[in-house]
Amino acid sequence: MRYELFVARRVAAKGEQSFSRLILRIATIAVAMSMTVMICTTALVAGFQNEISSKIFGFWGHIHITDANIYQSLLEAKPIPKEQDFYPHLDTIGRVEYLEVREVMGRPVERWTQTNGGIRHIQTFALRPGIIKAGDQIEGIVLKGVGPDFDWKFMEQFMVEGDRISAPDSAASDDILISRQTADRLQVGVGDRFTITFVTENSQQLQRRFDVSGIYKTGLEEYDRKFALVDLGKLQQLMGWDENQVGGFEIFVDDIEDLEPITEYIYLEELPNNLFAESIRKKLPEIFEWLALQDVNEIVIISLMVVVAIINMITALLILILERTNMIGTLKSLGASNWSIRQIFLYYAARIIAVGIIWGNVIGIALCLAQKYGKFIKLQEENYYLSYAPIDLNPWLILLLNVATLVITVLFLVVPSYLVTRIDPIKAIRFK
Repeated sequence: MRYELFVARRVAAKGEQSFSRLILRIATIAVAMSMTVMICTTALVAGFQNEISSKIFGFWGHIHITDANIYQSLLEAKPIPKEQDFYPHLDTIGRVEYLEVREVMGRPVERWTQTNGGIRHIQTFALRPGIIKAGDQIEGIVLKGVGPDFDWKFMEQFMVEGDRISAPDSAASDDILISRQTADRLQVGVGDRFTITFVTENSQQLQRRFDVSGIYKTGLEEYDRKFALVDLGKLQQLMGWDENQVGGFEIFVDDIEDLEPITEYIYLEELPNNLFAESIRKKLPEIFEWLALQDVNEIVIISLMVVVAIINMITALLILILERTNMIGTLKSLGASNWSIRQIFLYYAARIIAVGIIWGNVIGIALCLAQKYGKFIKLQEENYYLSYAPIDLNPWLILLLNVATLVITVLFLVVPSYLVTRIDPIKAIRFK
């Protein structure tokens, strides 16, 4: 065992004077609080981003395939044939090989790699705006037509009343699935009927009756307010399309990290020239840019917490050195180098930091688990798209925070430990 570490342990075991003991406890508490805040911050930011992203992806899919001339808009309606070479076999595509470009030492480096997963599901859809009239209430709405291939797993978890749209064998269904927000504004419920007016390309008005089969609530107020689900066949009739015409295709991938390379692969390798593939990140950039801003908040908070820990540990280290002036003089008189004595205090400081980190982990993880299962922190759903603060604990990220906090804080203590070199051994031995 290195003698510096041995002396540091003996110093820690012997204890300190009442004043220095108080300072050390404050430093330990500061490190623990900093670590607690960092763990909670990363868990909250990751949970928030994942929950919002999963809701948006669940509602719209990960990738849209539409006519090449209308890819900039979600609401434009131009039919494309349902019978395509890629439909429905596209969901059998597994991992895709692609050329990845990374920057290494300021230079772009290319290498061939594979995606983590492939394509999970593909489904048809169409969109059509209209105006709902229920009694004296009038409301604008966008109908999203879904077919037999629609994956209901996402919507079923947000159903609050009623059931999904029925799928008759022959005629198109008159059922409609509306949001809780729309139902409250129109004062309608499951089983009620209302009229929706559509304007054709010739400026003619068409009216159709729909029966409310169910009510959903995703928490995405912006989308809940605007969208309702109906049978795809109903929209095909309204827009004068035949059964082989749809508005586009929605694609779901296995791993969201593969979104861009799979989008590029589909566009270049699977689609004819008249179709275009685009990820939902590019169709709705404002929401994902807003989510990306949360990373900035996370970095700022973590940086501030590390600074707090560093300042407290610098104060504690200086007090330790001044309190142990006599010991420092004795060690110097016995031939110990300045660096060896500095290491003793750095080992001691690292021990204090480690204790604070351990307590910070215990408290931080406990708080996160309490919120994850207890959901005691509530949010305004109309502002945050969620009714509670979500938690996503990443063990590897927590481990990285622990190691980085310990290393960075100890490194910043190297400079103040230079005070050891300023202590004269003859004067120090006489110091009482």
